[in-house]
Amino acid sequence: MIETNLGQVTFITTGKLDANAQDANGLYPFFTCGEENLTINTAAFDTEAVLLAGNGNFSVKYYKGKFNAYQRTYVIEPNMVDGKWLYYLVMHHIAKITAGARGSTIKYLRIGDITDCSVNLVSLTHQKRIVAKIEELFSELDNGIAALKSAREQLKVYRQAVLKHAFEGKLTAKWREENADKLESPEQFLARIHQEREARYQQQLEEWKAAVTAWEENGKEGKKPSKPKEPEKAQFEDAKFQIPISWATTKLGFITEVSGGLTKNQKRNTLPQKMKYLRVANVYADKLLLDDIQEIGVTEAEAIKVSLVLNDLLVVEGNGSVDQIGRVALWDASIENCGHQNHLIRVRFDNPDYARFIMLFLLSPIGRDLIVKEASSTSGLHTLSISKVSNLQIPLISLSESDQLMKIVDEKLTLASKFESELDTELQRAETLRQSILKKAFSGQLVPQDPNDEPASELLARIQAEREATKTKSTKKARKAK
Repeated sequence: MIETNLGQVTFITTGKLDANAQDANGLYPFFTCGEENLTINTAAFDTEAVLLAGNGNFSVKYYKGKFNAYQRTYVIEPNMVDGKWLYYLVMHHIAKITAGARGSTIKYLRIGDITDCSVNLVSLTHQKRIVAKIEELFSELDNGIAALKSAREQLKVYRQAVLKHAFEGKLTAKWREENADKLESPEQFLARIHQEREARYQQQLEEWKAAVTAWEENGKEGKKPSKPKEPEKAQFEDAKFQIPISWATTKLGFITEVSGGLTKNQKRNTLPQKMKYLRVANVYADKLLLDDIQEIGVTEAEAIKVSLVLNDLLVVEGNGSVDQIGRVALWDASIENCGHQNHLIRVRFDNPDYARFIMLFLLSPIGRDLIVKEASSTSGLHTLSISKVSNLQIPLISLSESDQLMKIVDEKLTLASKFESELDTELQRAETLRQSILKKAFSGQLVPQDPNDEPASELLARIQAEREATKTKSTKKARKAK
C-alpha cells in the first residue's frame, strides 16, 4: 500500500452538454448532476468511468460503455487501476472530496478537489479482491435493505386497510352489536347536530353584535363587521360508499364551517399588524411541518377571521400531483395567533369531537376517492374549493362509537408507527454498515494482502511513467500541429 492522489490514478474531464440536451427515448445514458437516469441519442464517451456530479448532491455513479455527460459532471476514467475499485474508492472519499465545495446556495466542485484527494494505492490483483469482497457484502446488504423497504411499503398497505375497514364499520361491528341498545339512532344524532349548529350560530351572533358595537364606538372606522350566515339544516344523503345500517351520511358542510384564508400581495407589506400563517408547505397527511413559519400583514378583521383554533381541519386546495390534493391535518394550536393562506381551506367543526374521526376518514381509501372525484374537472385539472370541500360526503355515527373506533384505529396505527420507526433504524444501520465496509476496504482490513502481488510502489511507478509518456506525446503532437 502506498499513498498517492486521485489525479495520479485517473484521467478526468467533464461533459460538454447542457442539462436539457436529454432525449426521453435516447439510446445512451446521459449523466447529469441529478439522481434520475436520463438518456440521449449521441454518445461522446465509450469507456469505463466513474461519474461524479460536480454540484448539487455530488452523486457518484459507475458506467462502462457508450454515454454522454452534462458539462458539470466529472467523467473520471481509471488510469491502470480497476474501474470498480476506483468507483468504490471515490464513494469512500466523497466526504473528503466535497469538504471544500464552494458556492453559497448550490455547492460546486473544482477539478482540484478531486485530483488532490489523497488515497492509498494497492496492487491491481489486490484491487480486484477488494472489489469482489465489497460486492459480496453489498449484495447481502442490498438484499436486507430491499426486505426492509418492502416491509415499509407493506405498512402503507396495512394502514390503508385499517382505515378502509374502519369506515366500512368492520372494526366496530362486534362492539356495535353488543351496544346496539345504547347507540343514538341516525335521527337522534342529526337532531343533536342541529342543536350544536344552532348553539354555534347563536355564539357567532353575540360575537358579531359585540364587534358591531365596538365598530360604532370607534366612529364606524373601517368596514362594518359581517353578520354571520345562518347555517343550513343538516340532511342525510344517499351513501356513496358501503356503511353499516346504523350509520348515515351527510355533507361535511352540514356539520362544519368551511372558509378560505389570506391571499398574499404587496399591499400587505404596509400593514402594521403582522400574523404568523400556515402555507401548503406546512400541511401534510396527518402531519404539520412547522420549522418554517412566515408572517404576513393583516387587518384586524382578517386576523379574527383566519385565526386557527385547536382541531381546525386544514385541507390543501390544490397541487400538481393528484395524490397530494386534499392533504389534511388537524391544527395543534402550538403557535399562538396563527392564521392560514388561501390555498389552505379551514374546516371548523361545530363539535370538535368529530374532528379526528373526519380527518382519518378523508385519509382513508374511501375518503381519498371522494376527494379526487370532487376535485376533478372537465379541463383535466384537479383542485378543491370551499364549496367542493363543503360538498364532500362523510359518515355520521354516534359519538360513543366514534370514540371506540378511534381507540381501535389509534392502537393499530401506533403499532404500525412503532414498527416503521424500527425499520427506519435498521435502514440507518445498514447505511452505516455500508460506510464501515468501505472504510475497512480502503484501510487494508477487509481482505488480506498477498505477498506474491506486485508491490503498490511498482504499480505507481508504471502509472507515472505512462502518464509522463502520454504527456510527452501530447506535447510533440501540439508542436507538430504548430
